[in-house]
Amino acid sequence: MKVVAPREAVGLLEDGDAVWIGGSGAGHAVPQAFIEALAATYSELGSPRGLTTVRVVGIGDFADVGMSQLALAGLHARTITSNIGNEPRLGAMVRAGELEAYSFPQGVLSALCREMAAGRPGLVTDVGLGTYVDPRQTGGRQNDVTTTDLVEVVQLAGKEWLFFPALPIDVAVIRASTADEDGNLTMEAEAVHGDSLALAMAAHNNGGIVIAQVAQLAQRHSLKPRDVRIPGALVDHVMVVPDQSQTYATPYSPYYAGQLRRPDPEPMATGDVGIREIIARRSLLEFRPGDICNLGYGVSQLIGEIAAVEGITGDLTLTVEQGIFGGAPAGGADGGAGVNFQAMLEQPSMFDFYDGGGLDIASLSFAEIDAEGNVNVHEFDDRPRGPGGFINIANRTGRINFVGSLTARGLRTSVVDGGLRIDREGSQRKLVPQVRQISFSAARARDKGQHVTYITERAVFVLGKHGLVLTEIADGVDLEREVVAQMGFRPQISPELRSIDPRVFRAGRMGLATNFAQEANR
Repeated sequence: MKVVAPREAVGLLEDGDAVWIGGSGAGHAVPQAFIEALAATYSELGSPRGLTTVRVVGIGDFADVGMSQLALAGLHARTITSNIGNEPRLGAMVRAGELEAYSFPQGVLSALCREMAAGRPGLVTDVGLGTYVDPRQTGGRQNDVTTTDLVEVVQLAGKEWLFFPALPIDVAVIRASTADEDGNLTMEAEAVHGDSLALAMAAHNNGGIVIAQVAQLAQRHSLKPRDVRIPGALVDHVMVVPDQSQTYATPYSPYYAGQLRRPDPEPMATGDVGIREIIARRSLLEFRPGDICNLGYGVSQLIGEIAAVEGITGDLTLTVEQGIFGGAPAGGADGGAGVNFQAMLEQPSMFDFYDGGGLDIASLSFAEIDAEGNVNVHEFDDRPRGPGGFINIANRTGRINFVGSLTARGLRTSVVDGGLRIDREGSQRKLVPQVRQISFSAARARDKGQHVTYITERAVFVLGKHGLVLTEIADGVDLEREVVAQMGFRPQISPELRSIDPRVFRAGRMGLATNFAQEANR
């Protein structure tokens, strides 16, 4: 192992290399110093150029930090990730056709790291069948200049599967907390473990090099063997960056690192409950004591905090695809981390659990829903984004809540007497005749017997045999004018249409701890 400066590490790259960058989302275990050094080196020297850049999770702050810093003409020949939405400047280049780009499910790329480490030819999975990833739709290609197929349909044991071939990996760049003089890496200060081990093994076993960014060095043999996450034999170079931040938003939290347990928050004493809280609260009503759950990005991130306020975190096992198992997932800019968790898993293992049907329920955001019940979460607002872990999570989970507002762009509401008043309607319909691209296939969900609920601030639907069925409406909302007229199709109306539970509209606790105790004692 050799200690190098970030610019020296970048100097190890050659034109045309396939570079895999570890970490997740908004700075979680991201080797940010390497990204900055690569941007600076290329801006000055014009090399290395023509890279294939790969990261399992989009890396960025949804603005200028992260992979957006690598939005430089000629630097990339091709880029692959599960969600380029974190990286708007790079996404703009993809939209303009300045490089090839693919969007694959997060769990597919995560598992592919491990398949590559094991020297297998690729990944065979049913994740993505019937969605935009299926080569009979877009094959994950994100623009017209991207023409090569990187996924194919195969037949095995009488069933259809998708095959994702192994990809090149010349350089893996990962991040840890501490390296000893032999290159052994520990991750005691990180908010996630991610794919670091699988990436290091994949690069090493395929003749590539492994570069690790760390905050500090330790003497040889001073690290506890049980704390070592990546053996030094896999690590070629180490960059020491003492001021590396745990996430882009948080320099360091002992709660995210699992060093301390955070006290449960108190509920808001006064004030209206906003649209996002209403939706998250209604989604939480679908959860049951003992459920193992996943909370997606956006509105669903609030569920962890609401569960903590309700005092039911211990009755649920909330998980995050980056590897947080139990506790309460973090929200906002720190989404992907968690507090008070039971365990921090490696990301490929978490997706093994999801792909095998280990979840009881998931709450996931939607961008569009159509008359068939298909969901689009990855293609909207006229710029490329991606599904993250959405497709894996939705693939075999028995109960799924898709959550979001009925309309967007300007929607304003007020809570009135346990119901809802629409003060200003949004100008954009989100329930449309046909989604632009399919992230979730309603037809496959029916075939698998999944129970699917679509939750908005004013209406709740379920997936029926022939599309959406309206089952609940908020008190104070007019069915025809404020629900049906704001949709691009007419749903079926349940003959047992009922009011949304008024508790979701009221500030303070909903009393779910009592409900859970009663249900557990039945």
